Amino acid sequence: MNEALDEGPFYHGTKADLQEGDLLTAGFRSNYRPEIVMNHIYFTALRDGAGLAAELAAGDGEPRVYLVEPTGPYENDPNVTDKKFPGNPTRSYRSTEPIRVVSEVLDWTRLTPEALATWRETLAAIRADERGEIIN
Repeated sequence: MNEALDEGPFYHGTKADLQEGDLLTAGFRSNYRPEIVMNHIYFTALRDGAGLAAELAAGDGEPRVYLVEPTGPYENDPNVTDKKFPGNPTRSYRSTEPIRVVSEVLDWTRLTPEALATWRETLAAIRADERGEIIN
């Protein structure tokens, strides 16, 4: 695994209602390409980045952000790092090992309805473009 730029704290955004100690694992469908089952669990060192992921996550639940800790090795997320962008501007990471929920984070910035609509349009365009490949 390549050298990660952060040691934490880390956050994960989802619509799942989780509890302290819950483990999040790989093996679920991508929020960005639902036809792909992900081999990794993703997290970020940016609280509001996790908030964006929560807002865009699949499902009908309320968007939530959790403070999480990796239980094993992790790497820079190649979907937003050197293979697509220089460095790791989103401070995004992934692991094949579970991440553990430490607590729910309540002080993250919610998107406006307009910003959320713009993000959803952008994701729809990426899904329609075969080059919007996910490095799994």
